[in-house]
Order: sequence, then C-alpha cells, then structure tokens
Amino acid sequence: MKISQDWLKYWSTHSPHNVALLDGETGEAWNYLELWKRAQAGSAYLEKVFEIKKGDRIVYIGQNDLSVLNLYFSAIRLGAILVPINYRLTASEVSYIVKNSRPALVVHDETFESLASESIRLAEVNSVKKLNLRGENSFELETRKDIPFPEFRAQEADPAMIIYTSGTTGFPKGAMVSHGGLFWNAVSTSMRLNITQTDCAVTFLPLFHTGGWNVLTTPFLQRGAKIVLIRKFDPSLVLKLSQDHKATLLFGVPTTMGLMARADNFQNYKLETIRYAIVGGEPMPVELIKTWHDRNIFIRQGYGLTEFGPNVFSLNEQDAISKIGSIGFANAYISTQVVKENGTLAQAHEVGELWLSGPACMMGYWDNLKATKEALSDDWFKTGDLVYFDEDGYFYVVGRKKDMYKSGGENVYPAEIEQVISQMKWVQEVAVIGVPDERWGEVGKAFVVCGSDQFSEVELREHCSKYLAKFKVPKLFARIDELPKAGSGKIVKKDLIKLSANL
Repeated sequence: MKISQDWLKYWSTHSPHNVALLDGETGEAWNYLELWKRAQAGSAYLEKVFEIKKGDRIVYIGQNDLSVLNLYFSAIRLGAILVPINYRLTASEVSYIVKNSRPALVVHDETFESLASESIRLAEVNSVKKLNLRGENSFELETRKDIPFPEFRAQEADPAMIIYTSGTTGFPKGAMVSHGGLFWNAVSTSMRLNITQTDCAVTFLPLFHTGGWNVLTTPFLQRGAKIVLIRKFDPSLVLKLSQDHKATLLFGVPTTMGLMARADNFQNYKLETIRYAIVGGEPMPVELIKTWHDRNIFIRQGYGLTEFGPNVFSLNEQDAISKIGSIGFANAYISTQVVKENGTLAQAHEVGELWLSGPACMMGYWDNLKATKEALSDDWFKTGDLVYFDEDGYFYVVGRKKDMYKSGGENVYPAEIEQVISQMKWVQEVAVIGVPDERWGEVGKAFVVCGSDQFSEVELREHCSKYLAKFKVPKLFARIDELPKAGSGKIVKKDLIKLSANL
C-alpha cells in the first residue's frame, strides 16, 4: 500500500485556516493553506534557481525559524534531503559534516553567514552555493510568491532528513530518516499521546536535533495540530506561551523542566490546559516530578533516540511516582528485546542491551557502511543502551554500554547512582563517570550541581552508602557550576571525562 507523505496538501484542504506554525517571539503565524502554498513556491524556487533534484542534500545552519520548517517541506516535494547542523559547533566540526554530506546547497540565517562560509572553505567544497534564510535575496522572500508546485516526488522509502549524532567517540554519524520512518513515528506518537488537530505545543529544542523535529513537531503537523516555535529555550517564555496559547502538551528534558519550575512566578502561570508533560533525556528526579504534579501537570517519562523515531517508550502519567525511574513500555509498532552479553535474551531484572525493531527505524548511517552494519542486524537496531524490565514489563535504563565501568570486577551503571544522588533535595543535577584507579581499576566520580553553600561530600557519601552497594558508591565527589550539555539538553559525559583528566 502506498502511503501519501504530502501532509500539507491534506490539511490545506481539510483544515486550511487552522494555524500550523506560530512564531512565539514575533507573533507571525501561518495556517495550513499558507504553509502548503509556501512549500510549493519554495520547491519551484529551489528547482529553478539551484537545480535541486531528488536525492540532493540541503544543509541548514541557524536557529529555529518558521522558514526552516518551510525549507524542509519545500525540499521534500522535490525528493531532496534536509541536513540540519548544530550551529554551536566550530567551523572545523561543521566542515566535517558539510564534507561528509556533500550538499548541493547550504542555507543559513544571517547570524551564521561567517560560520557557513568558513565551514565550506575548510571542507574544500567551494563550489557549493549558499542562500540566506531571511532578508534580501532570501529563501523566505521567494516563498511569499504564489507559484503552484503540486507534485510530491518523494516516496515512503526515500530519506527525508539526515540528522548527525554527536556520539561518544570519533566523528559524528548521519542517521538517515526516511519519510516512512517519520510517518510511523508520528502515528505511534499520536496513538500513545492522543494527539489531535486541536492540540498545541511550544517547540524550543533546536531544529538541528531530533527532539526539536520529531518528538512533537512532525507528529503535530502530521495530525494538523499547532506548533508554537521559539528560537531558543527561555523558561519564562515557554511558560507564558503555553499559558497564552492554551498548550495541551509540554515537552522537555529534566534540565529544562527544572529551570521552568524555578522560574519567577512559576506558580502563577495558568497551565490548566496541559494534559501532561513528556520528559526524556535522563531520569527525572522524584522531587522535581512532585513539583510539577503539585501544579496538576503529570509527568510522562520516555525514551528515544535519533536512530529510531525518536519516540520509542513512554510511561503513563499515573505511574510517574509508583514506577519512578522507568521509561514505561514501548509505543505501538515497536518490538523490543533485551540481549545479555552472552547473546541470550534477558529475563525480568536482568541487564542487557536494548534492541529495537519497527518501521520507524533509520535507514542506516549516511556514507558509513561499517557503522550501519554494527548497528543494524536482521531488522534489529542495537541501541547501545543497557536496560532491564521488571515483572510488570516496565523498562528501566541503567546506562550506555560505553558509560558502564568496572570497579573491582563489578559492573557499575552510572544511571543507578545518579538516580540515588538526585534524591537529595539540594542536588539540582548530577552526572557520574568512571575514572582510573590503581587499586580497583575504575571508580566512580560524581559531578554535582547545587548551591555553593549546600555541597557536602559527607552527606553525599552517607546517602549513597545507605542505598547502594559499597562498590557502587563514588570514590570522588566534585561540585560543578554547570554540566556540559548537547543541544538536546542531554549531558555530554565525554566532556566530563576530559575535564576530570585535566584536573
């Protein structure tokens, strides 16, 4: 069965005047009819002026903007592939992605013109053309024209976007996400979260990350719902926009949820329309969950990754406390298995690597057959995440395979220790890594974010000793002002390892 991927055409007919996208900072709004017309004009412009054809890659470097969404929908009408790049990277880092993806066009916002130019120079692909997103002679300006382009050339099995993952070692890998993968991610997300065209959410995660694109944005647009977009995270602004636009869902990571909870006037914002908040990245501390529950906003913790959707697991809100730390169970059309080190399937409470199978899985890594073969095996994607499930079938993440360390011959999973340390009320954030030790091989080192007058190594050690086996208790504790994070808000432990090595 052929499944239409032309979502905008459908909603431009069925709900033409419903708002699709709204700029939360300027108030600019596009309904579904206007977004469809802009996408047609954008396709015509890209084909005529830049000769973009099916399979070509279009890089984008810049912050969130309504026109980035239009750039995507314009590109896919031609069968082209969008490659969003993290603008926080250095020119050297961006140049690797530019050289690897071999784009036909680089689109950028004005702020990052120099980054785009320098990256192209370093990548030694000076023939690549550049285009401003907004302003004079820009993509946005051209899409205001009424130019019909009803043809939709992409097929379900074609790649729609390539999202580069930072990884823990080596160069980033470009996960190829197909149109079919986006469709099935949207379907399973809509089923699990009960998304309809009356829903509204604020998107603040950057659009170079799968969280910004595919946790709520593409599922909402597939369902004809409304996305309020802002350029970067501002806790008070997210709360105000959620209030003013009667948002029905809220998405974040523990860090952003904590910042919103500590924002001025947090208790005064009217958020009655929010059904629940979806939280991913890392386990959310129970005290923070209770803070949101006190506002009658219940927390649905989840799990996902760029290579698979990313909406894979979700914990029903009524289980947020009773199953604290759990990511719940898999969404629709996703099969799971937990594989132990010896290759056998794990039983309840046995730790193993999570493998996933389903139509939302990536196609593979762009131009990286070796990494693709390592990750994909007989329709299963090997996540690299270590998990277990309890007798009720609820899953728990204990850490990355690469994060696990051995202390005195025992496997230690940082996520377990972090969950215990986060129970202390004065701990705002925590991350644990393994560091070399002459006696034990490796020991734990905990980096803790808290007030300068609150940090107490004695209290931390006593608390850990109460709830953890002796070999799991970190040998070292350090206070840190801020944990290093990626654009998604997830903690970058390789930076902590570098920091620890230099101390």
